[in-house]
This record gives sequence, structure tokens and C-alpha cells, in this order.
Amino acid sequence: MMRSWCPLVDRHTVIVSYRDGIDLPAPDMGLSFHDSLLEADQVRRATEGLKALAPWRSPDGVVAKGRVRIGTYMALPAVLGERGIDPLPLLAEFGLKPADFLDPENTISFRDAGRLFARCAEAAGCPHFALLVGQRASFSALGAVGFLMESAPDVRTALQEMSRHFRVHNPNAAITVIEEDSFAVFGFAILQAGLEAQEHILDFAMSIGLNILQAMCGPDWHPIEVRFAHARPRDLAPYRFFRSVLRFDEGESALIFARHWMDRRPRGADPLLHMMMAHRVGDIEAHSSEDLVGQVRRMLPALVLEHTATPARVAERLGLGVRTLNRRLSAEYTSVMQLREEASNAMARQVLESTRMPVTEIAALLGYANLGAFTRAFCRWVGVAPTQWRASKRRRSPKRGEAKGLIRRRQEQLQRRMPAAGKVSARISGAVEAVVKKRAARRKGAA
Repeated sequence: MMRSWCPLVDRHTVIVSYRDGIDLPAPDMGLSFHDSLLEADQVRRATEGLKALAPWRSPDGVVAKGRVRIGTYMALPAVLGERGIDPLPLLAEFGLKPADFLDPENTISFRDAGRLFARCAEAAGCPHFALLVGQRASFSALGAVGFLMESAPDVRTALQEMSRHFRVHNPNAAITVIEEDSFAVFGFAILQAGLEAQEHILDFAMSIGLNILQAMCGPDWHPIEVRFAHARPRDLAPYRFFRSVLRFDEGESALIFARHWMDRRPRGADPLLHMMMAHRVGDIEAHSSEDLVGQVRRMLPALVLEHTATPARVAERLGLGVRTLNRRLSAEYTSVMQLREEASNAMARQVLESTRMPVTEIAALLGYANLGAFTRAFCRWVGVAPTQWRASKRRRSPKRGEAKGLIRRRQEQLQRRMPAAGKVSARISGAVEAVVKKRAARRKGAA
């Protein structure tokens, strides 16, 4: 059953339950739950806007595109409290409340996740706020996928299964797993274009990745290198817990570690539990609507970085023949080449906006033979050269002194777009008052 949500609850406020209708906590109002004069749909219409903002929990476990399970974010209210910030009013700016973080299967808007981290960082005066939340996430925070990984026979299987099934937790990002010579790469890529404050999401993901690998390999494990696809922060001290070489302005966010760890047997390896969780993840994915195009999109970031994004490689990863893959994609009016262009476009814009990596290096990262080929491709995608596009994005970025004003403007826009809690409460109170008057008039007529 979905949770109830109540704006400004007091003894005169109607509590709205999205499934069960209406509860009236004020016995002196003289109204009962079954009072036919107070229709449930009347109140539901009044709270329609705020319902869209509230966390949503799918009964079949499928996370809708554009949303993410709240499991890995569960420590956020506690971290706010430890920094001396009351989480209630801050979370209310995003249509959330602390109780929403108690159920890991609740989902929130992934686009709002970066904004939420940025707002928390600003309120707490802690630019590395996302790192603090990520450090507290464990296998269980990832739900069924986390338990599937924890019970895997070896680290390689665990990471490959995380890459394959990560959409069960977050359909807006992809996990990349690459093995090269004596090194292994565990990466995180954002699939949703135009995400604000993505540097917070990337820090968050890298800290969770560190937790998971240490849980599987033991306290002796540590990365050789950690890469961040965002600019170097002013203070590196909060990043020292990685115990590794830190590299910023990189083309990907990833943990680099010795390849021999991939053969390590996790401490929680359990064949029976692994089989049960594989069935559970399979059941969730069976209800998912992700089609072949979505599957190809999810695997392309890793293949683009490997410079192996060919129809043959994609078909091999999917267990299909090349002709079958091409035929099925053609039926969807697309192709591997078109989807690869789409992935390269999104990755190029992300790196250009978030890092100071030279354009020539970005071109090489994405597999272009030279800067000219990359520039022509980028002009075809966006309409301007990559250097011009990067400059335009930096001009639009708010200065530090403008941050609070920007937050206020966003709050005002939200209030104009969606009814505020107080307004909804007033509308509900007005509806109740009208019912009381009608009921009194009817009783007077009967007397």
C-alpha cells in the first residue's frame, strides 16, 4: 500500500491517502470516513499536482525511466541532520519528506537527484555532501541487484551482473566493466542528457562503487586510480578516503584496480541465494518495457570507450546474429551506427560541460581519428563547434554569489507550476467547510 501524504497536518486538515480515500483526524468536525457528501475524487483532484512530486513505488518493482530507487539515498536526511540542517523544509522544496527515505523501494526523479545534492551541499556548506551519503550505501541499498552481486561466485561475475541488470535500480545510468591487460575498470556513465549538477551524482557513484568492491574483496582492496568526469574541486581532502591516485577532468568516472581481484570470491558468495536473486531480478525485468533499442543504448557507453561499438560486437553481447540485430533495429527505424552517434553525442556534451579536458583528447576518447572528424560530427549534432558549445555553457553557469538567487527562482517556478502545500490544504479545508454547511442545511430542513 502506498504511503499517505499530508500537507500541513493539524486537527483541521484532511489526510489524503492515494489508495484508501480519506481519513479525518478531527472527531469534532462531525464527519465520518463514509460520509457520502465528501467525495474522495474531489480531494484527489485538489492534490493532483503534489501527488506527481511525491515518491512513487511500483508494485512490480520496475523503476520507470527518469526515476531511481531511493535505496542508495537513504542516509541523506541523517547526513543533513549531522551537519546541523533540518531536513524537513529542505526536502519539502523537492516534494519529499524524511519518511520517504525509509523505504528503499520508493523512487524519485533522477533529474532532481543532482539538484537535491547541490541544494544539500549549499545548505550545509559542504561541497562534498554526495560523497558523505555515498559512503554509507552498501549492497542492500541496491536492492535485488545488490544481493545478486553479494552472493556471486566471484567479483567478475558480480560486476558483470551489475552492468547487465543495473537498470533494475537506475534506468538512467550504465555500469561499464572493462578488463585490459593487468587492470580492470569499473565505470559509471549517465545516460540522461542535460542532467544538472552531475558532478555530485558522479562523486556519489564512485563512493558507492568503492564500498561495494571493498565489501567483496576485503579491507586490503583499494583502487590504483580513481577518475572523475568533472573538474577538480578546490579541496581534495574529502576525497582522500579513496586511498588512491585521484584524476579529474577525465573522460569517464571509474575505479581502476588490479585485474587479479576479478577472480576473488566475495565473502558473501552463496550459490542458493545467488540463484534466488537471479530469479527475482529476472521477474522484475520481465515486467520492464525496455526494448532492444534500450538494451543497445545501455551497453554503448562502454563499447564507445573501448572503440568496439560495431554491429558485430553489439550482436555478440546480446547473443544475436548480426543480421537479426540489424533487422530488428531497422524495424524500429534505427541502427547500431545511429545509436552509436547518439551515445557519442551525449558523452561528448557531458565531458565538454563537466571537465576541462582538451577537445583533442575528447576526440581520441570517443574513437575519432582526428580533431577535424570529431568537430564535423559535433557540428552535425549540435550546430556549432565543440569549443563554441563549451564556451556557451560556461557563460550560462551561475557564479557562486548567484547560487542562492538561482535556488530561489527555481523554488518560485516550482510554486507557480505546482500547487503549494498550503494552497492545497486551503482548498481541502474549503471543501470540508462546504460539506459541513450543506450537511447542516439538510439537517435543518429535516427538522
